[in-house]
Parts: sequence; structure tokens; C-alpha cells
Amino acid sequence: MTAHSELRLLPWSGPDGKPCYLSTDDDSSHLSRLADTTEAIQLGLADNLVKHAVNVLDDEAVDPEELRELSADLVGALRDALRVATSRGQRLVTPQLPARGGDASP
Repeated sequence: MTAHSELRLLPWSGPDGKPCYLSTDDDSSHLSRLADTTEAIQLGLADNLVKHAVNVLDDEAVDPEELRELSADLVGALRDALRVATSRGQRLVTPQLPARGGDASP
């Protein structure tokens, strides 16, 4: 099976929270482009959230409710980033190493 014919983990979940997958040989299909755009948005939001978190954590007078909300937002962003990383990692082409002969030396 080639990298293009394998299922792609999409950057969103189904109604039951289960992962959604795409089967296509066309990386430029409408759904593939939508997934690429969604991944970029999710990573951009995560980057902004991390910057916001740094500022909030620097504030010694931060409200505990704001910390809880920030924690929940960070968990969601981390979940999205992990899904993106998993999807992209599954689509990497793994180079085939040449078979080594009977020589045991490095």
C-alpha cells in the first residue's frame, strides 16, 4: 500500500468523539484541502494560546477560574496538535534502507 492509498486521520472527530478518516489518492481534493486548512488553523490557535498562557502565568494575581479555563483550552489545543502530528506522521514516507549483506561490520 502506498502512502497515498492509506487512510488519513482528519483533524476533527465524529459526533461520538471517534476519529474520522479520509481515503483518497488525491491530496488536492476538496476534503484534503479542508483538512490541511483546519490543521493550519488549529496549530495557529495553539501557538496563540501558548503565548496567552505565558502571559497569564506571569500574572501573580490571576483568578483561579481563569486558570481552569486556560487549562481546559490548553488541553483542547494539545489534543488537536497531537491529532495533527499523528496524521502527518502517518503520512510520512519511510525510506527503505538497503539490505545489508553478510558483513557484520559497521
